[in-house]
Amino acid sequence: MSDDWESKTVIGFKAKAPKVTRNASDLNAARRSGAVVGTDKKISAGGNKAHVGTDHQRIAKLDRENEVAPPAKIAPTVGKAIQTARMEKQFTQKELAQKVNEKPSVIQDYESSKAIPNAQILGKLERTLGVKLRGNDIGKKLEGPKKA
Repeated sequence: MSDDWESKTVIGFKAKAPKVTRNASDLNAARRSGAVVGTDKKISAGGNKAHVGTDHQRIAKLDRENEVAPPAKIAPTVGKAIQTARMEKQFTQKELAQKVNEKPSVIQDYESSKAIPNAQILGKLERTLGVKLRGNDIGKKLEGPKKA
């Protein structure tokens, strides 16, 4: 038990961290002073990490095998139908975007057939423009509510 009382704890003392030298003069000075010198050769020092070994080719091949097809874009007929209906109502893309609560870039992407179809946006566009944009007979005028 008396050993615990006699041991000394130094607070704030930093252990010596290994020093990395990059030139020969520092290395020789360390050897002369008797310091422990260790050398580690870096395998992939510098260079492009993507081209180390041949694993990247195998991984790329696996990626191509499991690749999922990109989602389908909107059909050009739908884009044309949106554009013609918008022109008939004399809306700009910005005005139409405000009416359906979307960004003008979304309307632009739909008209140029670059957008991935979204049922909610298509529904809003159908109601605002009064034109069918989904299913068969795309571009056909929507009829009002059916009377019983």
